[in-house]
Amino acid sequence: MSEHNKAYNPLDKKNLGESVADALLSSAIHNMPPDNFVGAGVYAIYYTGNNSLYEQLTKINQDNQFKCPIYVGKAVPAGARKGGLGLDSETSKALYARLCQHADSINAATNLNIKDFYCRYLVVDDIWIPLAESMLISKFQPVWNCALDGFGNHDPGKGRHAGMIPPWDCVHSGRAWAEKLTPNTLKIDELENKIKTHIESVLTTNNFFE
Repeated sequence: MSEHNKAYNPLDKKNLGESVADALLSSAIHNMPPDNFVGAGVYAIYYTGNNSLYEQLTKINQDNQFKCPIYVGKAVPAGARKGGLGLDSETSKALYARLCQHADSINAATNLNIKDFYCRYLVVDDIWIPLAESMLISKFQPVWNCALDGFGNHDPGKGRHAGMIPPWDCVHSGRAWAEKLTPNTLKIDELENKIKTHIESVLTTNNFFE
């Protein structure tokens, strides 16, 4: 049976993931970080500033269009992270805390301005959170998820600074803990070219310029 002749199944995993992703994309836009709220779920972060690396993103996100996120992610309740059911998701502040962590990273960067960043978030039952995040990454291929790794990294902690500086911190230096790591062997110009090439490919593939 061809794909076109298949009966639509609203409970198909792909369709469930898309429904959650669509709900996020139709939600309100907030400053970074947003006001305090309760819940776990998924989020998308958008850039609208004048950093030349992200010029194309700014063009399609300006004037409140917010078509393509620079990063998407998830925040699960503590119980879910430990292999439990995450039944505290309704009282957890995991999603708000995660967005605040990202805001701190942006504020620490010497070449980024938190005022240029916005977000959408959606509180979701914990069972659907990983699926929705996967659908969003697949759809948008956000540059900080797919081409410049490290934005979502945490301080590895005392005595664990043997790893290399993440690529994100090579381009957007400023996080104190990252500066304690071993210098990365990747060259800045290579990373910057990778960023621009990736964004151009994503925006063209998704017809965001139309």
